[in-house]
Amino acid sequence: MTANAADKRDYSLTGPNSGPGFTPSEWYSSRIPRKRLKELMKRSDRPSMVNYSIWLGFVLALGALLIVTWGTVWAFPIAILYGVFYGSGADSRWHECGHGTVFKTQWLNNFFYQAASFMSLRNPYLWRWSHTRHHTDTVIVGRDPEIAFPRPPSIGVWISNLLYIPALTGELNKMLKLSFGKLTEEQKDFLIEADRNKAFWASRIQLAILVSIAGLSISLQSWLPLMLVGLPTFYGSWLHHIMATTQHAGLAEDVPDHRMNSRTVYLNPFFQFIYSNMNYHVEHHMYPMVPFHALPALHEEIKADCPLAYPSLWAAYREMIPAVLKQQTDPNFYIKRPLPADAMPTPDYQRPVLQAAE
Repeated sequence: MTANAADKRDYSLTGPNSGPGFTPSEWYSSRIPRKRLKELMKRSDRPSMVNYSIWLGFVLALGALLIVTWGTVWAFPIAILYGVFYGSGADSRWHECGHGTVFKTQWLNNFFYQAASFMSLRNPYLWRWSHTRHHTDTVIVGRDPEIAFPRPPSIGVWISNLLYIPALTGELNKMLKLSFGKLTEEQKDFLIEADRNKAFWASRIQLAILVSIAGLSISLQSWLPLMLVGLPTFYGSWLHHIMATTQHAGLAEDVPDHRMNSRTVYLNPFFQFIYSNMNYHVEHHMYPMVPFHALPALHEEIKADCPLAYPSLWAAYREMIPAVLKQQTDPNFYIKRPLPADAMPTPDYQRPVLQAAE
């Protein structure tokens, strides 16, 4: 049995649900002393440089090992690990640098943002403004361009998304179109005029690099150059996306409360390193200007006002999978996250109703 057509919502940014969303003052934030919040929001180069140096060190070391072992049986496991650090590690880091909170020194933010965006095959300008809208209108239908799992969800798309396949082919498609100076109507809805030409040139440069790497592979008659740059995004981003799927899938839509539309999940240290602490996702959305390295401390400050964090990745999926299956026949179903007894209740807001066109 499938959902009725009448139950299906239009998630496009140019359709009947396209606006308006909630105002900033309507979004709920857990209370935290102003002095403590300022401490948590403080930017620092040192912890970020340690984290990013370790990450880049692994990328370079594993890349060198892949070159040395190429053509042997050791190349396969090394390539898998290299791909995880390259693809999954970069996918969390473009996001963090896009917020401008990783480094106190802004040129470092910008450098790593551009580098990690290329490694993730993302247009840095398109995604900067897409993600700005995502934070302004988190899981608001018709406003948020990053709702990955609309209701009713396609099981095939949902599973393939876990491996990041549609997202990456979609990014290549965007890269080609942007290289020719073409924007969709939805992209025009959030990409500001001042950055459109920059977006076109960023895609042209990224495409030129990828074509050059492909040309080098053809010239050398070896897959190695592409295994080092380009292909790792395809074969190594899966771990990031398995973790990222837990961010919002199956939760409430059109509610100005990040406790209801986002998840915090406890992860092991390795996953947390690759994911740049984005497992603290309620915290990140509620206070997006807090750097990634301070999110565990922010979690301790507000956890009494939030739903219990999931104890593991498996615990989150154990709840999500039945919910996604139920949404096949009931798109109005969503997971209601219970709040602690002493927590502030979810705001009783109604989304503004659009006026009918005359």
